[in-house]
Amino acid sequence: MELAIAHETIARWQFGITTVYHFLFVPLTISLAAIVAGLETAWVRTNKEKYFHATKFWGKLFLINIAMGVVTGIVQEFQFGMNWSDYSRFVGDVFGAPLAMEALIAFFFESTFIGLWIFGWDKLPKKIHCACIWMVSLGTVLSSYFILAANSWMQHPAGYAIDKATEKARLTDITKVLFQDTTLTVVFHTLTAAFLTGAAFMVGIASFHLWKAKRRPEDADPKRTAVMRTSLRLGLVLAVVFGAGTALSGDTLGKVMFEQQPMKMAAAEALWDTQSPAPFSVFAVGDVGKGHNSVALEVPGVLSFLAHSDFSSSVPGINDTAAAEAAAHGGNPKDYIPNVFVTYWGFRFMIGFGMTSFVAGLIGLWTTRRKFLLRPEFRTGDTEVPRLMLTPKRELSPLLTKWSWRIGILTMGFPLIANSFGWIFTEMGRQPWAVFGLMTTAGAVSPNVGVGTQIGALATFTTLYAILAVVEVRLLVKYAKAGPVVTEQPPAQDPSLRGPSADEDADKPLAFAY
Repeated sequence: MELAIAHETIARWQFGITTVYHFLFVPLTISLAAIVAGLETAWVRTNKEKYFHATKFWGKLFLINIAMGVVTGIVQEFQFGMNWSDYSRFVGDVFGAPLAMEALIAFFFESTFIGLWIFGWDKLPKKIHCACIWMVSLGTVLSSYFILAANSWMQHPAGYAIDKATEKARLTDITKVLFQDTTLTVVFHTLTAAFLTGAAFMVGIASFHLWKAKRRPEDADPKRTAVMRTSLRLGLVLAVVFGAGTALSGDTLGKVMFEQQPMKMAAAEALWDTQSPAPFSVFAVGDVGKGHNSVALEVPGVLSFLAHSDFSSSVPGINDTAAAEAAAHGGNPKDYIPNVFVTYWGFRFMIGFGMTSFVAGLIGLWTTRRKFLLRPEFRTGDTEVPRLMLTPKRELSPLLTKWSWRIGILTMGFPLIANSFGWIFTEMGRQPWAVFGLMTTAGAVSPNVGVGTQIGALATFTTLYAILAVVEVRLLVKYAKAGPVVTEQPPAQDPSLRGPSADEDADKPLAFAY
């Protein structure tokens, strides 16, 4: 029994480490692709150089991030056959469908059009080149959708039947897998959180450059400052819009989870006994795994509202829910209780760090607003009749104090932390189920993979990912600190509108064809 527990625990640790590490890159990839596409669209429409330089700068960081995301993402799919072969055999017919769609449709868009975008700056017409990055953005969204549909099926199985001959899950309705309530709410919540992550990333890097320009104005480049001011304002707007979207989608997802996985939400509140109305625990001091009533700050009735949109309804507690699951599936009620400490604090860290960036966005928008003043102004050579001119009442000051600048920089990491705790809460709160109501994690691991092999794989992946983390961070820091290259000139006109230059040879071999 102890060996079996170790077997499952090591498999879960390996999958947890690789998944959380991979998901550091996913939200940035999704959001930066769309942000870069929007900036390039602004350049194509206005021909303003600041949008061109912003596109190139954020595009460079996007490419570093997506490269690391692809490398770590490929490992995820192989893990199902490494440590979770029994799981793969049971759900392969269902789980494999959205993953295959992700590879054949979404990854095709990403891999094909990102190449055209990278190498097509001086080869493609501007509008066609801009369309390429929009296709990449579409690919990232589709990729996340299909993967989240697969994960949502693990949270709430739908559109399947159990084959009596093989005792395996068989796909019966792909539309229920792709469009059930769980999938739609999870996708909405994940995408809004992804754009909040990208917005905070922009705010942090732009704040760093504008702080540096404010401290040493003699070294500041006006073009670079213009790029970073535009980036800061865009990041702040996105942080507010998608921060609010994350909160609203999280509320919707919470209501769905209360219906589908009441144990997860009871554990998120450390609500041991059914209460009516049920309070929301802001924080607790003490062992929440045994009851968080040592020191607790609670808001009466709020949990009932989050669960059922009213302040008086009953919310089932951990003990009653565990007893109901044991009656339905057999075993001891204690076996159906997840790690309450992890789910309780994971839920709060997810909300706390995520909403911190939203609040920082609100404060940032307020402190960077531009006020205007109508006043008469004379110009050389004009008549004595004054003109009413719009002039700024004050310069655009990104943040007010050095601490505000530092908060702007630190904001960059808050959504990343929130995303990680969000997935930890989502997966840990579902325990002991690998597929809710159908298969436990103990029955999903590979039976023929020894503990020694698992330990070796865990050590190898952890070490490798640590090295990749150093590489990723150093690359991002290097190019983020360098800032945009404002000396680079945008293409003067579309390649399709200019004739061949004198030094071009029509018979020159295609260098990229070899």
